[in-house]
Amino acid sequence: MTVGIGVIGVGQVGTRRAALAAGSPRSKLVMVADMDETRARDVAAAHRCARSTDWREVVAHPGVDAVVVSTVNKFLAPITIAALEAGKHVLCEKPLGRSYQEAAEMVAAARQRQRILKVGFTLRFHPGLRQAHAICQSGDIGPLFFVRAVYGHGGRPGYDQEWRGDADLAGGGELLDQGVHLLDLSRWFLGDFQEVMGVTPCWFWDVAPLEDNAFVLLRTALGQVASLHTSWTQWRNNFSFEVYGRDGYVRVEGLGGSYGQETLTVGRRRPESGPPEEQYFVHDGPDRSWEADWSDFLDAIETGRPPAAGGDDGLAVMRLVQAVYDAARTSAGFVRVRDSGAST
Repeated sequence: MTVGIGVIGVGQVGTRRAALAAGSPRSKLVMVADMDETRARDVAAAHRCARSTDWREVVAHPGVDAVVVSTVNKFLAPITIAALEAGKHVLCEKPLGRSYQEAAEMVAAARQRQRILKVGFTLRFHPGLRQAHAICQSGDIGPLFFVRAVYGHGGRPGYDQEWRGDADLAGGGELLDQGVHLLDLSRWFLGDFQEVMGVTPCWFWDVAPLEDNAFVLLRTALGQVASLHTSWTQWRNNFSFEVYGRDGYVRVEGLGGSYGQETLTVGRRRPESGPPEEQYFVHDGPDRSWEADWSDFLDAIETGRPPAAGGDDGLAVMRLVQAVYDAARTSAGFVRVRDSGAST
């Protein structure tokens, strides 16, 4: 089975998806679309496929079995829903819309038409994170206690003037940009969260009412905690994801490229405690996470099984995003520190 693919939006991510579709023996790139005619023409010429400036032509194309939606956030929901209603499978790049409501509408459309809806949470396919997840699932570090993670960059000149700084186009700031990856990974390791606290300041970039930093604290029904910080003022790109359990921990640092070499540290507590035993795994080969993510999408289409990071996962993350924004607006869970009146 060769899956006919249409890609809507051929910016950096969409261009990468188009190359994956064209390069896989299991898929064929049929058509690309972008409002920028030059970009559409260049990608189409590179892969010898049809092109358009109107996304509706991709959705209506009879040779397209599945659509990649890689536009700015504002258009993710309407295009995804239209594609699903036309009987196409969809890979929607993260986040799953600008709001929980938009995500819910996409998931409902996928269920109604019985089509695959996958979300582009590619970090799940990084080798260090997959290895760390397998270790945690095996019980090797015991019952899990908490996640601690940081993900951020520093932007570039004029970053606040790009579409991510526009509340209507983006829907949210850094939490909705890189923060959704940390929320998805935290759910992947710990399961669903029941309680949320959040702070979403705007300190440097002129993007208010959007945030350029987000500090999030989440707790599961079992009392496990995730402490997350995602930032557009990191200045030097940084990724760190740690999971601690009763008997040890795993720590993934770097994602390759500007985030530094991807490494996994596995620490195991000694019976007498003290400094742990540590093992180090370096993943310094080419980044194959995108290929693995693409293969998962094709597998889901061919077998009918749910994809890793499917629509329900994207919806659960958007539920958390909404809860964080609600908590940040209301200062829920915070109390003022008061002078006890004690004297020394």
